[in-house]
Amino acid sequence: MITLEPIGTVRSPYSDTTQVPKGAGAQHNAEGVLEIRPELEAGLTDIEGFSHLYVLWIFHRADGYELASQPPNADGPHGVFATRSPRRPNAIGLTVVQLLGRDGARLRVRGLDMLDGTPIVDIKPYLSSIPAADLRRGWLAEAEQRRLAAAIPTDVAVVR
Repeated sequence: MITLEPIGTVRSPYSDTTQVPKGAGAQHNAEGVLEIRPELEAGLTDIEGFSHLYVLWIFHRADGYELASQPPNADGPHGVFATRSPRRPNAIGLTVVQLLGRDGARLRVRGLDMLDGTPIVDIKPYLSSIPAADLRRGWLAEAEQRRLAAAIPTDVAVVR
């Protein structure tokens, strides 16, 4: 058995899952605070030097799991490990946020997609050595293309 003890709590403008932007093209610009337990504040030393952070957190309102789900704007169901569904065998969430500032044990951030009161289990500096040209977005890239194609009116003539 693995036991995780939250290191803090998310303070977010979202109180309900319906408020969180979802699907292809969703913009996560919400600002909030990661409140770290006071006795762990020393672990934040030098975090201000990073522009972005990984936040690992718990889908504390998820109930059970499904091995396939149909995300918004998807063309059909996909395996849970190919989605960001909250209904996972281990209800762990991962979000990259922009660090706006630090006030003691409080980190002001932008890019939240978690609910207010969400338990935080870890924070790590965001680092990536993968060139953007080498990244693939799987089925999500196709869903984003469909969304863009649907947004372009078909009855408009293109003038060259």
